[in-house]
Amino acid sequence: MDALTLLHERSSMGKLMEPAPTAEQLSALYQAALRAPDHKELRPWRFIEFSGEGRERLGELFAEAEFQEDPHADDSALDAARKKPLRAPMVIAVIAKVTPDIAKVPKMEQVISAGCAAHGILLAAHALGLGAMWRSGKYAFDPVVRKGLSLEEDDEVVAFIYLGTPGGRHKPLPQHQADDFVERWA
Repeated sequence: MDALTLLHERSSMGKLMEPAPTAEQLSALYQAALRAPDHKELRPWRFIEFSGEGRERLGELFAEAEFQEDPHADDSALDAARKKPLRAPMVIAVIAKVTPDIAKVPKMEQVISAGCAAHGILLAAHALGLGAMWRSGKYAFDPVVRKGLSLEEDDEVVAFIYLGTPGGRHKPLPQHQADDFVERWA
C-alpha cells in the first residue's frame, strides 16, 4: 500500500475480533508512533497495553469511575462500563507524558504530539491489515481512571486505541472536498 492510498483510505473499524496484534505487528505500530512530530525531542508519549485480563482490569477502572460519578448507578450501567475494553482483543492507552514549564514547547504542543503518535498507530494498523478504533470519551478525563493509570498532574489520556482483526466490513468512506475546509491567502 503506498503512503497516499493509506492516508486516503484509513478508516476506523468498530467491530474487532481475535487475534490481537502479534509482537512483530506491535513493534511496527510503536515504530510508527515514535515518528510523530516532537519539538525539542521530548518524546511526550507513554503507551499502556491492555490485553487478556488487563482489559478486565481497565474495565474495573471504568466501572469504578462510573460508580464514583453516580453512586446510584445500577448493575447494568456498571457492567456496561466493565465490558467496554472487551470490545477488542487489545487496547492501547496513548498518554501525553507532559513536561511542564517548557517555554518553547507548551503543554498543548506536547499533547498534540502524543495525538500524532496515536494517529501513527492507526495508520500502521491499517497498513498491516489490522482493525483499529480511536476512542476517548469521559473515561479519558475521569480522575479515577487517571489515578489508576498513574498519570501525573499534567499528563493527558489522548486515546484508547482498540485493536484487533477486522470483524466487519469497512464502511464506505465519505468524500470530502478539500476546498470546503481551506482558506487561501494569496
